[in-house]
Amino acid sequence: MRIDFRMAAAVAGLVALAACNKKAEEPAPQAKTGAVEAPAGTDWSETISLTPEGGYLMGNPGAPAKLVEYASLTCPHCRDFSRDAAVTLRDNYVKSGKLSWEFRSFPLNPIDVAATLLATCQGPALVFNLVEQSYVEQDKWVLPFQKLTKEQQAQIGAMPESQQFLGLAKVGGLDGFYRVRGLPAAKAEACLTDKAKIDAIVAMRDRGIKEDKVEGTPTFILNGEKVDEPPTWTAIEPVIRKAIG
Repeated sequence: MRIDFRMAAAVAGLVALAACNKKAEEPAPQAKTGAVEAPAGTDWSETISLTPEGGYLMGNPGAPAKLVEYASLTCPHCRDFSRDAAVTLRDNYVKSGKLSWEFRSFPLNPIDVAATLLATCQGPALVFNLVEQSYVEQDKWVLPFQKLTKEQQAQIGAMPESQQFLGLAKVGGLDGFYRVRGLPAAKAEACLTDKAKIDAIVAMRDRGIKEDKVEGTPTFILNGEKVDEPPTWTAIEPVIRKAIG
């Protein structure tokens, strides 16, 4: 399954298509482990790095328990998980060094691609904060895209392929959302037109489908196994507790 994300014209209706998770395989139990010290003067939640798979990892890269989250920035279920889980996940689990948390973008529509390009544009250190803020304000910044007219969609679709995500972000005001969070306009434009970054996002989505059997968002992988639980913090937290002992 592959979506031509560069055909950014038909975007308004796609926002409502954020899918929920489906059944998957049961995660294997993990051995009990102790806390691991973070680099001097920091805690593990301040250690954020880019992974070989193209995701963003918060925490101890050598943590014995590794949580991967495939998520879409326009997905309401991902928003709800972030609102319920982000602070507790970070403070109670990642800081100890016993769990790492990796965010992988799984775009469902062109708006997701544009938002991911902007949320990651300032480098790994700010990604988790910007993703969390994106979810907190999701209802507000998604609304303009739902109101795009057919004429506006046609204008975006008529743009050169290399300019379509830039045009989409501007017409929906998404560039302004990240600008007030420290992203300069010139840098935003560079990221929105960066073919290598766009291809990397699409490749990560394809990897999720082919290798991790992602069928909806959010999907969680714990120590290499897909979590067979509803994608809510109430359901996921006990699985994490069992993994870290």
